[in-house]
Amino acid sequence: MCIVILATLVIVAVAADFVVRTKNDRLVNLYKIEINRVEHELRGATDTSVIDIDLTQYETILGVVALTDDNADSFYDADNSYKIADIDGHLYRIEYNIDLSREKRSMLRVTHIVIAVMLAAAVLVMVYIYSALIKHFNKISEYPTELAKGNLTIPLSEEKSRYFGRFLWGLDMLREKLEDEKSKNLELQKERNVFLLSLSHDMKTPISAIKLYAAAIKKNLYKEPEKLKEVGIKIDENATEAEGYVAKIISASGDDFLDLNVRKGEFYVSDAIAPIKEYYTDKLKTIGTEFTVSTYTDVLLKGDKERFIEVLQNVLENAIKYGDGDYIKVSFANEEDARLITVSNSGCTLKEDETEHIFDSFYRGTNVGSRPGSGLGLYICKKLIHKMGGEIFAETEAGEMKVTAVLHKSV
Repeated sequence: MCIVILATLVIVAVAADFVVRTKNDRLVNLYKIEINRVEHELRGATDTSVIDIDLTQYETILGVVALTDDNADSFYDADNSYKIADIDGHLYRIEYNIDLSREKRSMLRVTHIVIAVMLAAAVLVMVYIYSALIKHFNKISEYPTELAKGNLTIPLSEEKSRYFGRFLWGLDMLREKLEDEKSKNLELQKERNVFLLSLSHDMKTPISAIKLYAAAIKKNLYKEPEKLKEVGIKIDENATEAEGYVAKIISASGDDFLDLNVRKGEFYVSDAIAPIKEYYTDKLKTIGTEFTVSTYTDVLLKGDKERFIEVLQNVLENAIKYGDGDYIKVSFANEEDARLITVSNSGCTLKEDETEHIFDSFYRGTNVGSRPGSGLGLYICKKLIHKMGGEIFAETEAGEMKVTAVLHKSV
C-alpha cells in the first residue's frame, strides 16, 4: 500500500513537472514566432516611418521602433531584449519580453518544492503508520491463530501503543480466561471421571450380589419360604443401594457445571438497550425482519450490565432462530420495584406446556427441527438473571413467543 501511494505521488510529480516544463518551453519559444509575425506585417507596410501594428494581439512583443535620423544614436540602446530586423533595406528594433518564462521557472521551482514537501509528508505519515500500527499488528497477527490452536501459555508482550494497548490488554485477558477455563475443565473432567469410576466400582458390589441371588433363585437353591424371604430382603437392600448410587450420578449431572460470574452493581436500562438496538437493527434489516424497541423511561437497575446484555443476546438469537422472521420486538413494563423487559417474536410453534422446561439445561423443544443447538442458551440466561436477583419466564400467545426478564430497580 505504501509503495503504491509513493509510486502514485511520484507519477503525479513527474506529470506536473512535465506539464509545467512544456508550457514554459512553449512560452520561451513563443517570442520567436511572434517576431516572425511582426516582420511579416512590416513587409506589407507602405510607409516605413509609420508602424501600424496592434501589439495587444501579442504576448511577448513590447514595441517596434524604426531606425530614423532622430534616434540613430540611441537605436541600439534599450532596456528590453530586442531583435534588429532588416526589412526591405530598413532597420527595425523589435522589443520583446520573455519574463514570463522566468515566472514559469519560478512556478516550476515552487511546484517542485510543494511536491517534495508532499512526498516527505507522505513518507513521514507512512513511517508513523508503520511504527504506530503495522509493526504492532505484525507482532500480534498470529496470536489469534495460536489461541484457536489451543496454545494458551504464551503471554502477549507489553506494547505501548495508543491504538493497540487496550486491544492487546483485552487479548491477553482472553488468553488468561481461556487458559483458566481450560484448567478448570480439565480438573472438572478429572474429578468427574474419578467420581464415576468410584461409583462404578461401588455399584459392582450390590449388582453382583443381586445377580448371585437371582442365579440361586433360578436354580431353585432356596426352597424354604423363610430363606426365600431373606433372599428377597437382601435383593431389595442391594437394589436400594444401587439406586442410591444412580441417584448420586443424576444429582452430579444436574449440578451447576457452568462457572457464571456476575458482578454485583447497578446500570441504567439505556446502557444495555442501546448497544442491543444498534446491533440488531442492522442485523435484522439485512434478513428482512422488522425489529422495534418500544419507548421506555430510563431507570437504574440492580445487576451486571454486561451479563444482562448477554441475556438479551441469547434471547434475541433464539427469537431469530426459532421465529418465522416476520418481526421481533422489545417492550418494557413496570411492576412494583421491578422493570420487565420482554422480547417477543412471531412464528412460535412451541407447545404451551413446554414453556416451563425451556430454561432447563440441555432441554430442546419439539420446535427445534434440524436447527443446531445445545439447549443451554436459556438455561444460562436463567442462571445469570437469578444471580442478579431477578427472574425470567416465557409464555406463548396467539403464535407469539414472549420471554420476559425481570430485574429489580435500584433505590
